[in-house]
Amino acid sequence: MRVIGLMSGTSYDAIDAAAADLTLDGDRLTLTPLGLITRGYDEGLRASLAAALPPAPTTLADICRLDTAIGRAFAAAAVEADRELCDGQARLVASHGQTVYHWVEDGQAHGTLQIGQPAWIAEATGLPVVADFRPRDIAAGGQGAPLVSLVDRMWLRDRPGTPAALNLGGIANITAADGTAFDTGPANALVDAVVAEATGDRLTYDLDGEIALRGTVHQDLLDRLLAEPYYARPAPKTTGKELFHLPYLRTALKGYEALPTEDVVATLTRLTARTVADAVRSVRASEVVASGGGTRNPALMAFLRAELGVGVPVRTSDELGLPAAAKEAYAFAVLGFLTLHGLPGTVPASTGARHASVLGSITPGRRGTPWPETVPEKAAPTRLVVDGHGGGTR
Repeated sequence: MRVIGLMSGTSYDAIDAAAADLTLDGDRLTLTPLGLITRGYDEGLRASLAAALPPAPTTLADICRLDTAIGRAFAAAAVEADRELCDGQARLVASHGQTVYHWVEDGQAHGTLQIGQPAWIAEATGLPVVADFRPRDIAAGGQGAPLVSLVDRMWLRDRPGTPAALNLGGIANITAADGTAFDTGPANALVDAVVAEATGDRLTYDLDGEIALRGTVHQDLLDRLLAEPYYARPAPKTTGKELFHLPYLRTALKGYEALPTEDVVATLTRLTARTVADAVRSVRASEVVASGGGTRNPALMAFLRAELGVGVPVRTSDELGLPAAAKEAYAFAVLGFLTLHGLPGTVPASTGARHASVLGSITPGRRGTPWPETVPEKAAPTRLVVDGHGGGTR
């Protein structure tokens, strides 16, 4: 079955549309990457989204307009992916949507909101759409994240030692071989915020880590940032830009206003490396397989390797056949496939839920939903095999 996975992460800079051929054979799910299309939000939509995110106030009218505009943008990406990557033969779209709020209090997730109305995707493509993945896990007592932990465990289970999968988006998350999974803290979120403010939005991230590499890490500021209580909380746990945003950072930087932007960015980059490395050590990982936009930041990757030392190698998911830029979108393609087959998409040990759940809601295509024969849960796949090393970016 050809499936298109749609993803826009907490950096909300672009929509990734990854296409995959998925074949289920016993306990083995084979994924053949067909490629990735990445399309940035237009400036007006991105600005409207940024203006509506916490801690900024917003209105229901703003959310309604964003839900429609983002849904249309996702729909356009899906149409292009079906045409360019699937030869018009896609049968399903799995859309993560755009997270705008993740409600966590006292360490417990109570709700989550991803927008990008799937009806626009179904209408534009004619295909059924699985969307709104996270709420079901939260309703079962889980954190609603990291949902890719099931895919990570299936993918890495046959590797030697105790591998851990790491995603470096706006927020960083990790999945360990034993099923432990959690958000480690900010990956790119705080760096992006500082760079955007310092450049008047001329830059929205630290391109090639150039700013961090020009700066100096300030240990006393790093120590202050590391005192954030979130880092000491036990797993499972989740966080987001509801906590790690620009006003949060301004408070942390009181007394350090005179620091050059380069030094602030270097210190924040080291913060990400340190908190990720602490998480890796806590799960006793023997290797790290990293994906996400942060893998393109040489400063962050160098800091992370320095923090972990030679005993824990850090490689990117590209080396295992899944392009680092597309890995999350491929993961949601897998989750959508599981949902359509009536199979659970969560690991209770990863999210803290009371039980595994079939995730998401299904919006039928123009010809309804081509329900495949439901696969018994006992026959659910336990291994994900990536076939070949295709899947470039267009």
